[in-house]
Amino acid sequence: MLIIPAIDLIEGRCVRLREGRLSSEEVYSKEPLAVAELWELKGAKRLHIVDLDGAFEGEPRNLEVVRRIAKSVKIPIQFGGGVRNLKTIEEVLNCGVEYVILGTSAISQPVFVEKAVKKFGERVMVSIDASNLKVRVRGWEKGTRKTAPILAKEMERLGVRNIIFTDIKRDGTLRGPNISQIKRMLKAVDIPLIVSGGISSLEDIKKLKPLEKRGLSGIIIGKALYTGRINLEEALEIGNR
Repeated sequence: MLIIPAIDLIEGRCVRLREGRLSSEEVYSKEPLAVAELWELKGAKRLHIVDLDGAFEGEPRNLEVVRRIAKSVKIPIQFGGGVRNLKTIEEVLNCGVEYVILGTSAISQPVFVEKAVKKFGERVMVSIDASNLKVRVRGWEKGTRKTAPILAKEMERLGVRNIIFTDIKRDGTLRGPNISQIKRMLKAVDIPLIVSGGISSLEDIKKLKPLEKRGLSGIIIGKALYTGRINLEEALEIGNR
């Protein structure tokens, strides 16, 4: 099971938000390249990078930072934030990114998602971000009536091969993951699921590890790594068991 460090970008800074609120921004580093290199040095096998400016504005704003990171590290990068057309996907992939994450477009442009999957295959991932299992879009600012399990099924039918599920209510809170919601998502689809939101301790990872047999392929960890509550090497050891 992959343990994936998160790097969230605002104006070139490495930050964390609480429940996706800009007013809760905490800056952890003004040198995201150094952060990426550190996580690779500690053994990470993949990085999760989100352009928060892009998520709010509708197109990526930190691609130059991402390009520098991709040139410096050897591990794959999955990137999202404002990717809403085929041209942008190509631009992101040309930066050296391995996987492009689509979010808002999963709700607003399912035809685009289908085209993207046909053209780029497994390099296209879909992020489903939800509060109480109700999907939110456009940087989590706008709610929808769609539930996360139903959207996940729709994306699977379109050919999406990897889904990221983020529990907004837990994201950045260090409250631990909502395992019952994760189980509902795993039950909804037969494709690999990566989860994010609330991971706060090695115990959380140990609780999630058995779900690998049910399709949980990875865990994204952010704030707990930056605050030192989780040691990445120890987390990777659990993930590799």
